[in-house]
Amino acid sequence: MAMFATRFAPSPTGRLHKGHAFSALTAWSAAKAAGGRFVLRIEDIDPTRCRPEFETAILEDLAWLGLEWETPVRRQSIHLADYAAVIDALQDRGLLYRCFRTRTEVLTGIGDAPHGKMEAARPGPHTPDEEAHFLETGRPFAWRLSLDRAREALGEAAWTGFHFIEEGQGPNGESGVVPVRPDAAGDVVLARKDAGVAYHLAVTHDDALQGVDHVIRGEDLFEATHVQRLIQTLMGWPAPVYRHHRLLTGPDGRRYAKRDRSVTLAELRAGGLTAEALRAELGFSRDD
Repeated sequence: MAMFATRFAPSPTGRLHKGHAFSALTAWSAAKAAGGRFVLRIEDIDPTRCRPEFETAILEDLAWLGLEWETPVRRQSIHLADYAAVIDALQDRGLLYRCFRTRTEVLTGIGDAPHGKMEAARPGPHTPDEEAHFLETGRPFAWRLSLDRAREALGEAAWTGFHFIEEGQGPNGESGVVPVRPDAAGDVVLARKDAGVAYHLAVTHDDALQGVDHVIRGEDLFEATHVQRLIQTLMGWPAPVYRHHRLLTGPDGRRYAKRDRSVTLAELRAGGLTAEALRAELGFSRDD
């Protein structure tokens, strides 16, 4: 029987809140019930928002909750060479193109596109003359995955025939064998201008590297599974089983989020809440 391995992979861009605790405990309890592995990964590739003090706080909060994890913890920011090697491999296969467009230009394209977001999310390569000019002037660029080239590389049968296993439920009731929509995210950015790698590539690379065969995360990331399965297929990486859980909401019905300044675990702890009480509130017993 294959070893069950799952992970909790927060970004150190703020303090953890109840929603994070629910997600971490959901993955932790699943690993414990299966006698498997629980991996903690720090996804800190965003140099403008990630801060060391938030990483320290994440470790403190998770330890307070009673979680244990494998060490050393993988910090993505110190493994950029790993991701660069994948980008190089995809470039060598002709699957990427340089995109010099700003976010504003891409959003303008979405507004101008006659067929909506799907077409606009595929801005396509620049002309050779444009690309040469931008390179000469030092204009920054991102690497985008070309869906046209990916489709050609995989072949029509593979392009229309792969899937993922959903043990939970997607936001529209998806469960079981879910057909992959490889064009769901358009020509997705795989290497950002500021970090050298983007989320979708880093997370799929690390799941494969760390042997994560069960991805347990919030339903807000369900749609990301489509592009991530495409990357896994292109790279020959294993396909995890997925389980997308419900999102925890506050008294106002809104889901907890860092940007909304949701009450943090540190604040709850300072107010006298015990880890046992929070676990019980979130539906986890002492033994989970």
